Amino acid sequence: MALKFYGYFRSSAAYRCRIAFNLKSVQPEVLPVNLRAGEQQADAFTAINPQGLVPALDTGTEVLSQSLAIIEWLEEVHPQPPLLPADPVARAQVRAFAQIIACDIHPLQNLRVLNHLKARFGLDQTGAQDWCRHWIAEGLSACETVAAAQTHAGAFTFGTSPGLADICLIPQLFSADRFGVEITAFPRLQDIRAACDALPAFAAAHPSQQPDAI
Repeated sequence: MALKFYGYFRSSAAYRCRIAFNLKSVQPEVLPVNLRAGEQQADAFTAINPQGLVPALDTGTEVLSQSLAIIEWLEEVHPQPPLLPADPVARAQVRAFAQIIACDIHPLQNLRVLNHLKARFGLDQTGAQDWCRHWIAEGLSACETVAAAQTHAGAFTFGTSPGLADICLIPQLFSADRFGVEITAFPRLQDIRAACDALPAFAAAHPSQQPDAI
């Protein structure tokens, strides 16, 4: 199966997918889409993903979009190592943690949202940074509470091996650094980050290691 992955080095959503690919030992062909240059809105790309967003994954027969959908597809097609626990309640808890980030934090720091805030409401770069810091800090505070409440002895968010929650958390912490969010108030998240950073699958997915990194 020849996979083609459309992403951008600094996209949190694409970053999630790269980690998942690495954990599953799946290596698609990487086709960068320069968001800063507006390539995601070009006809050539909207023919692939009409929403004009990354990531997108061409499986050879279909094109998939949305990072969590891509990762869940990957989980079903390549079930080992598992990214979700077997227990239905535990699976729901992991998905909920992932969605705090993917649904409630990340969209508010998205480039198109920031551009609209600037164009429509006159927000300057300082204001945009403040906007991002507020929503990232609020969301990560909830993540810290959830992660700290876990009673397992594992190094990762929900156990002894990395999964969907960690896949979403690490890119969001990278974005927190970019926007100047103070994360010392989140010791459990920092510990999880250290455990993930020690794994080659996470290190190789880092934005600085991508072919289109600026």
